[in-house]
Amino acid sequence: MILPYALNFALGCFAVALLMNLWRLLSAPTLPDRILAADTMVVNMIALIVLYGVRIGSEINFEAVLLFAMTGFVSTVAFAKYLLRGSIIE
Repeated sequence: MILPYALNFALGCFAVALLMNLWRLLSAPTLPDRILAADTMVVNMIALIVLYGVRIGSEINFEAVLLFAMTGFVSTVAFAKYLLRGSIIE
């Protein structure tokens, strides 16, 4: 009975957090801050997709979340490696 309200509240909270991450991504003074903001945006997007999947009762969203999580992890590692060494491919 209260689950739809809790899902809507959680969706709203993560949407606001995503907007705050976007603001931080655009206004960050250094590259590591931008990398951290992008990684946090991936986490928030994963949460939004999972919550939306629970809300509509679809299981296909969970497979999309796994792909999105792997892509986010690889991109964060590539950004960090670029920051440390100046190139991604050695």
